[in-house]
Amino acid sequence: MIAARSLVKHYGDFPALDGVTFDLDDAQILGVIGHNGAGKTTLLKIMAGLVAPTAGSLVIDGIDVARRPFDLKQNLGYLPEESRLYETMTTDAYLTFFGEIYGLPKAAIRTRRDDLLASLALEPDGKKIGELSKGMKRKVALARSLMHDPGLLIYDEPTSGLDPMTSRSVLDYIKALRDRGKTVVFSAHNLFQVEEACDLVLILRRGRVVAGGTMPELRETFGSITYRVFFRIPDPAAFTASADYTASEGRYFAEACSIEELNRTTATLAADGATVERIESHYPTLEEMLLKIGR
Repeated sequence: MIAARSLVKHYGDFPALDGVTFDLDDAQILGVIGHNGAGKTTLLKIMAGLVAPTAGSLVIDGIDVARRPFDLKQNLGYLPEESRLYETMTTDAYLTFFGEIYGLPKAAIRTRRDDLLASLALEPDGKKIGELSKGMKRKVALARSLMHDPGLLIYDEPTSGLDPMTSRSVLDYIKALRDRGKTVVFSAHNLFQVEEACDLVLILRRGRVVAGGTMPELRETFGSITYRVFFRIPDPAAFTASADYTASEGRYFAEACSIEELNRTTATLAADGATVERIESHYPTLEEMLLKIGR
């Protein structure tokens, strides 16, 4: 359980965070989003015990993170935006090294290392980390964060700069971690990934929480369902519609904000000689929400 209350962080006179409050239950994924400079990385660093808040409180599994940051480490896996790795080491040696730091027995280190390599589809083939691709390096960093089997994972842009296949693999792995009881907090610029994977989403703007909740709750906040009616017309040059519509690259569609308006629109289009091909429902996306919020 994570309970953040009125978190504030100042860098000099600059308020990187300004009264951030939220709760997160165990075995959930929280996505933290916002424009550049919104305070995402600062919040994650405070949650990881790397930065002390100026004011406010953060309690994770009964641990006051500001007062006892080191008590959090044993159950925390942290992944910064940049995969800072020891590139002259092999993957096996690197993961073994971190297993030893956490005091794991040698047999447990070997088992844990081999399981992580298999589950992440990592085949380093004895190469030094510096010789690996960016995607493989990111997977090594993920494996490192999981060597001691922590319950809380804090990931800053875990799929940043990865190709679509590797990005999908990493996201699926993060969702599988949640299904195994892990609590995950991650920031991302890929808003589709946040919509797909997260149980809760926190939207920051200039250090403040402007919205938060499940995706259905956020959709209610930023606008309910709309409908898009796609249709075709026999003679575009002669078509005069009573309903408002949009023409884009040879496609024609009209929009409605309710079932009643949808029924009126389809009836009007039919009366004007159009043939309705399909109707799609549309909820506001996280990208549209961020655009509405602005910087």
